[in-house]
Amino acid sequence: MLSDEMLKAVFPLLEGTDLAACMSVCKQWHQIAQDDYFWKCLCAKRWPSTCKNPSPPMTYRRLFKTFYKHKHHRTLLPPRISLSDLEFYIDIWADDDLLFSQVVAGPVFRKGNWTPPPGICNILRHHLEGPEYKMTLPVEPRFAVPYTQTVSVSVLVARKDSGKVACIINKSMFDYIDRSSYRALAFDYLVFSPVYPFVSGIRAWISLLFMEHVNENVIDVFGIEMDFCDAANSEDEVLWLLDMLDWK
Repeated sequence: MLSDEMLKAVFPLLEGTDLAACMSVCKQWHQIAQDDYFWKCLCAKRWPSTCKNPSPPMTYRRLFKTFYKHKHHRTLLPPRISLSDLEFYIDIWADDDLLFSQVVAGPVFRKGNWTPPPGICNILRHHLEGPEYKMTLPVEPRFAVPYTQTVSVSVLVARKDSGKVACIINKSMFDYIDRSSYRALAFDYLVFSPVYPFVSGIRAWISLLFMEHVNENVIDVFGIEMDFCDAANSEDEVLWLLDMLDWK
């Protein structure tokens, strides 16, 4: 068994995870490793100013344990709305001609609610089957658009529970076409309620999903995808995000 003096000489040299592991070795190591001095040494490396307070607000062990690493998982309360409460109004134009205009019930837009047609490229298939939360729906009937035309999109969302409407995308152009993944992309910044003054800069993305056409200068659109990138990556997160919009 190592002497207390040896352990007290070694413990200040350890990283936090190693010091925490030492507390599980035996009763002797646990008693020594819980000394707040060793945790103060760790805090001094990461937050030196905390060690200048003669009466810190909490123990250094608790301080280090609480803040030493970022927490990547957020625990959300259940959203106040559901997809069943929502309707999406989607309109797509090519120049001044209306190509697509539908009222889409919220559940129809749910991830995994639709199977893409056979024949799509592998890159697009892997994208659609990936873990990210993407709202998708089929385009029926399908439509073809020449590359030379300017294509734009608007998306409104209505709440059945309150009768209010919010804007997700306001006549944005599909100004980027990714030929490798067979997607044309447009985006707009979400407008949030004044109740959330510090929430901004979040974009809604909408994509036209297309396949090869006999005319290489034309895209054959078979589906629509909408997502909010890293801002919302599950159905609950999407619903919370939509709930914060500036509903009128």
